[in-house]
Amino acid sequence: MNIPQSSNPRIVIIGGGFAGIALAKKLRNQNVQVVLLDKHNYHNFQPLLYQVATGGLEAGSIAYPIRKIFQNTPDFYFRLTSVKEIDTVNQKVMAEIGDLHYDYLVIATGSKTNYFGNKEIERNVMSMKTIPQSLNIRSLILENFEQAVLTKDEADKNALINFVLVGAGPTGVELAGALAEMKRAILQKDYPDLDIDKMGINLIQSGDRVLNTMSEKSSAAAEKFLLNLGVKIWKNVRVTNYDGRTITTNSDLTFETATVIWTAGVQGAAIHGLDAKSLVERVERIRVNQYNQVVGYDNIFAIVDIASIESETFPQGHPMMAQPAMQQGALLGENLIKLLNKKTLKPFEYNDKGSMATIGRNLAVVDLPHYHFNGVFAWFVWMFVHLFSLIGFKNRAVVFLNWVYNYIRFDREGRLIVRPFKKRSFTTFTSDEF
Repeated sequence: MNIPQSSNPRIVIIGGGFAGIALAKKLRNQNVQVVLLDKHNYHNFQPLLYQVATGGLEAGSIAYPIRKIFQNTPDFYFRLTSVKEIDTVNQKVMAEIGDLHYDYLVIATGSKTNYFGNKEIERNVMSMKTIPQSLNIRSLILENFEQAVLTKDEADKNALINFVLVGAGPTGVELAGALAEMKRAILQKDYPDLDIDKMGINLIQSGDRVLNTMSEKSSAAAEKFLLNLGVKIWKNVRVTNYDGRTITTNSDLTFETATVIWTAGVQGAAIHGLDAKSLVERVERIRVNQYNQVVGYDNIFAIVDIASIESETFPQGHPMMAQPAMQQGALLGENLIKLLNKKTLKPFEYNDKGSMATIGRNLAVVDLPHYHFNGVFAWFVWMFVHLFSLIGFKNRAVVFLNWVYNYIRFDREGRLIVRPFKKRSFTTFTSDEF
């Protein structure tokens, strides 16, 4: 990897998400060599991926170059690569671009979409964990409408403009709301030769309420907002299969659709090489102690999405969200310095600052530790928090101006198919139909 030798201990961080970036920032100007590995050369702000997918924002406005974050940071190195395996005996990280020795290793690989073992669902649905995936969804949405205006078959046309989102957590709810706003304010103007009223937005939830990790008050308010926007909500329904055209469920309910977006769950993005006893199998998270130290290892750590600090409050680990990620990353940075200086480590205690979700224009729900509210004020709070959580002044300015423009004009300027995406599984169309 062409990393120079250093007299300082080498700390290798795998992953440039919220946790990895927070950790690396804490290690600035310390007597350590930091090597950050990631398969992308940018940090992306995942909470706003749905706006990229629905044309509200361009990808560049929610991404920031990792190298720029750490410009002029001494003894810091970034390498663009995917890590394949960890050799814990020889203390090596084995990546696509070569091997690298570590003194201390931090696994911050984050999470990946959980398809619960169903390979056909995995093959045919869309997921939204990265910027490329969001751009694929945006292209597919627009391509569906372009195909719909050409086909003469009503069943095919209806399937093309029928959208199904599986999973009613924050991502599913926010994406459903964004699609509903596109239907109301944009698509009917862009496609006057289509009956946009026939566009379906279906939100499927296996549980008995949407946003089931938030308060019941916020859940009820979010459901009301979605229904008013025209979203159909199907609760206590579990998707059993999707062949690229038809969704089957655990009931008699079926859906004909060309687009299924899977937001039903996540699991840790584990890396090969750790002792099997260190893994929580069902969610693929790594067991760590209260200092984020991987069980069975002295010099290997894992944080947040990939880590599981098991407790009575969080039996399967802390929520896979930005706040615990940044908190664990920052604390581990402090603890690594304490460890090198042979000082007592500080255990992690999650400071729950609350959670929130936006459903649409002037519609959001916010849960604070002792207070819950929704509506216009909640929407402004959501915007303020997300705006100032972005890295870089330019990104904040661009996002703010986009939001102002979209609010005033009832528009989404990012309706561009800049990277065409074709679903191979939806094959009912033949060339002579167009």
